[in-house]
Amino acid sequence: MHSFHYCNGRLHCEGADLEQVAQKFGTPLYVYSANTILDHYRRLDAALSEIDHFISYSVKANSNGAILKLLADAGAGFDIVSGGELYRVLKAGGDPKALRIRRRRKIEGGNRVRARTKRFQFQR
Repeated sequence: MHSFHYCNGRLHCEGADLEQVAQKFGTPLYVYSANTILDHYRRLDAALSEIDHFISYSVKANSNGAILKLLADAGAGFDIVSGGELYRVLKAGGDPKALRIRRRRKIEGGNRVRARTKRFQFQR
C-alpha cells in the first residue's frame, strides 16, 4: 500500500494535492508519506514475525528527522556510520541500545557512547 494517488489527473499524497504543495513551498520539493513508510515497516516486521529479527533503518539512506522519529516511534533500530548520524538518531528519539554502528573508526567518542549502551554491533 502506498499513499500516493492521482485524483482528477493530479498527484496527491495522503489527501494533499502535490501541485498546490509545490506552488506553496517551491521546487525541488521532497514529499514523504508517513502512512506508506509505516505500512512498509509493519509489513516487513509481520513477515519476519516467526523468526527472531531486528529491523534497522540505514540512516545513510535518508537522515530526515521526521522520518527517523517516525521509525523510532515504531520501534525500528538504526544503522549508522558517523557521529552526525548518531546525533540525528538520538535527537529523533532513537533508542541508543538499538543502534548498529558500521565502520567504527568514523564514530568520534565511540568509547563514551559504547559505555552508555548495551547493544551495539560494530561491523567493518
